[in-house]
Amino acid sequence: MERGAAAVLVVVALGGTVAALVLPAALADAVNGGGVVAVAVAGVGVLVAEVLGLLVSARVTARTGARLRGDVAAHLIRLGPGRFADGDAIGRLTSDCAGAAQVTALAVQLVSGALVSVGAVVLLAVVDWRVAVVFLVALPLALMIARSHLRITAADVAAYQSVTGELGARLLDAVRGIRTIAAAGVADQEAERVLRPLPSLSKAGAAIWRGQARMVWRGGLLRPAVQVAVLVAAGFGLMAGRLAIGDVLAVLGYATLGMGVVGQVSALTGLARSRACAARIAEVVDTPLPPTPELPLPDGPGTVTLKDVSHGELSSVDLTIPGGTSVAVVGPGARDLAAVLAGITPDAGTVLLDGAPIADLRDRRNAVGVAFARPVLLGATVTDAVAYGVPQPTDVRAACEAARIAHLIDRLPSGYATPMADTPLSGGEAQRVGLARAITAHPRLLVLDEATAALDTVTESEVDEAIAALLPTATRITVTTRAGTASRADLVLWLADGKARALAPHATLWSNPEYREVFT
Repeated sequence: MERGAAAVLVVVALGGTVAALVLPAALADAVNGGGVVAVAVAGVGVLVAEVLGLLVSARVTARTGARLRGDVAAHLIRLGPGRFADGDAIGRLTSDCAGAAQVTALAVQLVSGALVSVGAVVLLAVVDWRVAVVFLVALPLALMIARSHLRITAADVAAYQSVTGELGARLLDAVRGIRTIAAAGVADQEAERVLRPLPSLSKAGAAIWRGQARMVWRGGLLRPAVQVAVLVAAGFGLMAGRLAIGDVLAVLGYATLGMGVVGQVSALTGLARSRACAARIAEVVDTPLPPTPELPLPDGPGTVTLKDVSHGELSSVDLTIPGGTSVAVVGPGARDLAAVLAGITPDAGTVLLDGAPIADLRDRRNAVGVAFARPVLLGATVTDAVAYGVPQPTDVRAACEAARIAHLIDRLPSGYATPMADTPLSGGEAQRVGLARAITAHPRLLVLDEATAALDTVTESEVDEAIAALLPTATRITVTTRAGTASRADLVLWLADGKARALAPHATLWSNPEYREVFT
């Protein structure tokens, strides 16, 4: 469909080109005593081609933009987090895809304009080759102006797009950390950090406008100069008897059409912008994808092993967590540990589940369940959200009951079939739906990244007991800042200075004042 619309756009552009080239000759013939039917037909053809061109261009651009967004979004998802800053990735997905989508329409417009210019020169030579020679003297200068504008503007637009992506990334970071920024009282410093690229953005934007201004005033001087020169040459032809009055009108029309490339300022600038946007999109789609995980999960009790793992605040951690135990993780770096256990590739080292690298597991959703403090719930309905990513989900209701959210879902208008958009959830309720999602597949390893932080202590204790009953053999690792949560775990992994300082029961560690400070 997209190619068909592009083909239609080409046909419409060619029709408009023919009509535009016929019109000056038809006007000349009418002035010289011929009929006006050809003038009317050519005029209507130009008008119809312009209207259809706008409509079909919009259709082609919209379809191309939708396809590009789909391709870029799919590639970004497969690449995973960290390859492109979030704000920059959003910029590439939105404005860059929209800009690159205009390439086809702009290219057709510019090629059509070039054909009109070439055709005008040829027909000008047919009318009087002497006038065509006068015109051709100025044509290389016009092409040089257009080429210079495209070359200079392309660099300025690329710089503008790059700074825009950086600005978007900084702004998104600030929005995400708005509470931290407010609590630290560093709003002014953060605003200065976010807006630091603005001078570069202003410089690039001003350069683009200066380039357009140069093109406009140069073209504005060149076009009337060429028209005057052509009219003077046509006047000599009129006095010599080679041309009639109508021919002079045709000469003026073809000279105007021939200089049309100078008037394509917006199209040339748009093409430069589209090329810059396409280059930024190419950076995404040309980034090699990580290998598809193919390793099956071996049999085992759920033993977790970290070998020389460094990631975030973690530094060369070596650790073994026995299978089937519940472990509370406390201290700086706890969330980084949860990330690598969830399958994020660490900066260095290897994370194993029963001897297999977690990041390479083929059925990771069934091997590792992960719940977050602020889960993003994906899926059309509640059932879809709870069973998200599970090829063959087991009892969704049992997972919801263990997460202590089933009673709320039962009260929804359509129960588990209620659309997520019609399911208002508080922070604690969203956490429990996310928790149900994590345990639906009955994973061998369950990672809870402060997934019950919004629950009161009584409800949290009930959820812990229900999960233990539903997943009696699973290894459960919980990131927490609550002493009560740590006390219910079999073991506590105490992180400090990027290392595993201790792996022991909470009661054993509680006598250490430095350990107690973790919970204050």
